Amino acid sequence: MSDQAKFPHEVVDLPSKGLLYPKDHPLSDGKIAIKYMTAREEDILTSTNLIQKGVVIDELLKSVIPKEVKYDDLFLGDKNAIMVATRILGYGKDYKADVTCPVCSSVEKEVQFDLTTLEDKEIDEKKYNRKNEYTFKLPVAKREITYRYLTQKDEAAISLELERIARVSKGKTSEITTRLRYQIVAIDGDDNRENITKFINNEFFAQDSRAFRTHYVDSMPDLSFDIDYVCPVCTTQTEMTLPIQTNFFWPSR
Repeated sequence: MSDQAKFPHEVVDLPSKGLLYPKDHPLSDGKIAIKYMTAREEDILTSTNLIQKGVVIDELLKSVIPKEVKYDDLFLGDKNAIMVATRILGYGKDYKADVTCPVCSSVEKEVQFDLTTLEDKEIDEKKYNRKNEYTFKLPVAKREITYRYLTQKDEAAISLELERIARVSKGKTSEITTRLRYQIVAIDGDDNRENITKFINNEFFAQDSRAFRTHYVDSMPDLSFDIDYVCPVCTTQTEMTLPIQTNFFWPSR
C-alpha cells in the first residue's frame, strides 16, 4: 500500500462530470478521491521557494490527488473544485476575506463565507464531448470557431509564454491573444496554426473576441464563485465573485 493510500480520503464531484476526459481516463467518471492535508502539505504551503516561484498551490494539489491522475490533465474548473475541497478538508469551511463594494467602494474587513455553499455551475451534459472540441459562431464576422477547454498543462504553457513576452517587450502583455491561440483549434474548419494566429492578431473583431470569451467562460464546467453581498455602508445588494485572497490557504490562527 502506498503512503498516500494510508491517509483518509474524500471523494470530490468534478464540475466537468468527467465528460471532457477520454473514456479510459481515471477521471472519466467525474469523481476524484483526494487525501486530507497533513503537516507535509503545510510544509509545501510555507515553502518560500515555491511561493516565490508562484507554484505553491500547484504543488499542494499535486500532493493530494491520486498518483494515477496527472495534474496536467486537469481541466481548470475541476482544478478549482479540488482546490476548494482541499481547503475545506485542511482548515474547515469558514473563510474570511476583505470585500470591496462594487457600488460605493467601501471595504468590509474579514467577511466570513461558508465554502461548502459554493456549487457547480449548471451545465447541459449533452453539449460536451470527450474529444473536447466545440463550435461558436462569431456574431459580427459570421465565421465559425472550433475551440477547446484548457487544461492545467495549457495554463502552465501560457504562463511561461507570457513571462517570455513580458521580458522581451518591456512589460507589455499579450494575454488575450496568447490565450486565444491555445483555445482556438480551427477557423471555418481550417486548423492551420499559422492561419489561426493571423486571424487572431489581425482579423478578430473586438466585439467577436469579447462575445467568444464570454461564451467560453459561461459554458466552461466550473465551480461557481458567485456570491450575494449586501454592503453595510450603502446597503446595496449585488452579485459578485468570491474574492480568493492570499489567506485562502493561510487562515488566521
